Amino acid sequence: MSDIPGPAIILLSGGLDSATCLAIARNLGFGPLYTLAFDYGQRHRHELVAARELSRVMGAQEHRVITIDLRQFGKSALTDQIAVPKDRPPEDLSQQIPITYVPARNTIFLSYALAWAEVLDARTIFIGVNALDYSGYPDCRPVYIEAFEKLANLATRSGVETGEKWFHILAPLLHLTKAQIIARGVALGVNFAMTHSCYDPTSAGLACGRCDSCLLRKRGFDEANVADPTHYG
Repeated sequence: MSDIPGPAIILLSGGLDSATCLAIARNLGFGPLYTLAFDYGQRHRHELVAARELSRVMGAQEHRVITIDLRQFGKSALTDQIAVPKDRPPEDLSQQIPITYVPARNTIFLSYALAWAEVLDARTIFIGVNALDYSGYPDCRPVYIEAFEKLANLATRSGVETGEKWFHILAPLLHLTKAQIIARGVALGVNFAMTHSCYDPTSAGLACGRCDSCLLRKRGFDEANVADPTHYG
């Protein structure tokens, strides 16, 4: 990777993981940085405001929001009329794929990022997935990231013409706990008060404090011994 830094795309949801990922990309010397968010019909659209502001404050060259409508397919508590699970015990958070899983979401997001990367001649895409403190999503696992990176190099003109591993999908948080991610973000100057993680916020954008994402976030700040700046409703 020593010869790779250059332009990079960061999938920026507005949550603490993706904000830390953006800070890591900047710290590693990638640039210019381009951030990409998605308005996909999610109920927690307050994260889009957070993503835009994080991108601006953290010095990205350009921020884009792609509008797609995954509500057409539904079957997720984030895009359908299904209750978001609340107050699940810690031992249950990664035991099975929860109803907040959005079918094929990361594959869709990475595909858009890959298309933009070809246009920008950017070889690197950052994604803030995590395989330890996460809610059981299949598209947050190392095997998935490896598979998509292989696809990226098979399915693009840049990958085929160079005949080498041209695109890199970097997931620097993959093997970190939520507490470790928070500690890393703090060390890199991330303002976590700007981030938004809740799956079911109030109309004013206050976090519910009870969904899986809020519970993991709360536990992460507690274990990292960092004050939680989140405003809960």
